[in-house]
Amino acid sequence: MLYLIAMIAVSYLIGSIPTSIIAGKLLKGIDIREHGSGNAGATNVFRVLGPTAGAVVLFIDIMKGVIPTVWIAQLGSMGVDWQFVHLQILAGISAVFGHIWTIFAGFKGGKGVGTGAGMVIGLAPAAVGICMLVFAVTVGLTRYVSLGSILSSLALPIVVAIQKWGMGMDIQTPVIILTLFIPALIIYTHRANVQRLLKGEENKIGQSAG
Repeated sequence: MLYLIAMIAVSYLIGSIPTSIIAGKLLKGIDIREHGSGNAGATNVFRVLGPTAGAVVLFIDIMKGVIPTVWIAQLGSMGVDWQFVHLQILAGISAVFGHIWTIFAGFKGGKGVGTGAGMVIGLAPAAVGICMLVFAVTVGLTRYVSLGSILSSLALPIVVAIQKWGMGMDIQTPVIILTLFIPALIIYTHRANVQRLLKGEENKIGQSAG
């Protein structure tokens, strides 16, 4: 059980690394949460610090989900006799929660999209590419990153279901259940964005936040 607790703690701490806040301090000596949209996420880094910084932060945020799901989960297997996929999900969720509620920044972090994508890469990588396409098309047509994030998360359980029951791919049941939870979490973390979208007040990519 000690190994399981260690797995959860390490995964949470990895997810908690405040990538965007560090980038703001290193590149411009600013608190990214005081600029742009005020969110400590890759999209706001892209808006405030530029595309290169945004891409680097996004990559690191994704790896914050991949590393716990693929590797740190093995730590938990040393302490309990669980199916490995259950440990992967627990480690991945711990990292996502760390990203959203980071201990290093007053439990106010990003919205979980990048780290969540990293978790899914570790569990169902074939589904991620299609969801990224949904994201890219949505943002390309509407210029709303938040809408792209929400629609791509909603597409995830549909894609996974088609892959399992329509294409016969070996996707474990716990992963399918997890994909039903992810859209709810993403919509929750984007609840303010949803309100602005409904009011027509949401900022578009390339538009400064007011």
